[in-house]
Amino acid sequence: MINPERLLARFLSYVQLDTTAGEPGGVYPSSPGQLLLGKILADELRAMGAADVEFTDKGLVYATVPSTLDAAATKSAPVVTFNAHVDTSPETTGKDVKPQVIRNYVGGDIVLPKDTSRVIRVAQNPELAGLKGKTLVTTDGTTLLGADDKSGIAVIMEMAQHLIEQPELKHGPVRILFTCDEEIGHGIDHVDLKKLGATVCYTLDGAGAGEVDVETFSADLATVKITGINIHPSIAKDRMVNSLRALGTFLDRLPRAGHSPETTDGRSGFLHPYDLHGGVAESTVRVLLRDFDTAGLGVKAELLKKLGKEVEAEHPGCKVDVQIKKQYRNLGDGLAKEPRAAAYAVEAHRRLGREAKLTIIRGGTDGSQLTERGLPTPNLSTGEHNPHSPLEWTCLEEMVAATEVCTELVQVWAKG
Repeated sequence: MINPERLLARFLSYVQLDTTAGEPGGVYPSSPGQLLLGKILADELRAMGAADVEFTDKGLVYATVPSTLDAAATKSAPVVTFNAHVDTSPETTGKDVKPQVIRNYVGGDIVLPKDTSRVIRVAQNPELAGLKGKTLVTTDGTTLLGADDKSGIAVIMEMAQHLIEQPELKHGPVRILFTCDEEIGHGIDHVDLKKLGATVCYTLDGAGAGEVDVETFSADLATVKITGINIHPSIAKDRMVNSLRALGTFLDRLPRAGHSPETTDGRSGFLHPYDLHGGVAESTVRVLLRDFDTAGLGVKAELLKKLGKEVEAEHPGCKVDVQIKKQYRNLGDGLAKEPRAAAYAVEAHRRLGREAKLTIIRGGTDGSQLTERGLPTPNLSTGEHNPHSPLEWTCLEEMVAATEVCTELVQVWAKG
């Protein structure tokens, strides 16, 4: 049986380590806490009896739960990998996380104790209505929780220990991979797929329970740089070109309704300006381009370039440069090449008497890039709710359910 209290203890210990991702570039991983957690995970894996445990200088953790099949069957068995990321979002601090455990949740809104203005409301979290009597974990309201993705880490660690403790469960080689800096788009920068040697991978980075994510956004990043002309305001007439004013025009012209994250849902993509800085001489805004149809990214990029030309015409003397950087591509594009990846996840739920729901993510995972590089990687539920927020919470029973699914899944792959 899965040990819920051991699973909870793991999770509570992991979230109290500050692994907030820093700025991309330069040092990898981007924050020292990620290295600390990686070392702890490697030590725990060795202690439980995992094989081939490696903690790299880039903070990645590799390990193996050995096959329980005979030698001949092991040689031909698919290698199944489970992945989670150790970093947490920089959008809300992950320092000094004080998790609050709510046993036997009675229902209703949850007021967070250190900042009572922050309330996890049933109106915004309707899934709470089905979790009465369960064990929930929140923060005190001053930090995020880190369930994204430490719920996933705890699930993988509990699954590994459960498999090692239950050698009668028949499965092939199970590989474990913990990555860094996923939240800033660099989760698999240093992953060695040859070393991993996997047939299929599953990211444990999903919401709630019973979901198998089979599509993500395709994603690009636009950096829009506007160059003006700075001169002392006292002599600026007909000479100054204020890049900030030009940037204001550019932002004002970006389409909103049906084109921004705050006005879209489902399969609709968006343009999302999220970071800007600068002054009179030069200003820059970064814009996220998201679309489930990869071709739609090109349409959005052309729109930005067209707006840039319009701004140049309305602000004579300024220059608008739009640079597009590829980020990741729709998970579904690659999964179509290995239909067993999602089908076996659905089958694992069925064998547990549960119904899996094939879903889409309005975002991305390490699995998006792993799949693009040739390793099919759907995403599975781990009990996460309200990620990146002080209102983040998780449910222990959903984490247990995820552990059970993973345990069943490796047996499905062994049977084929």
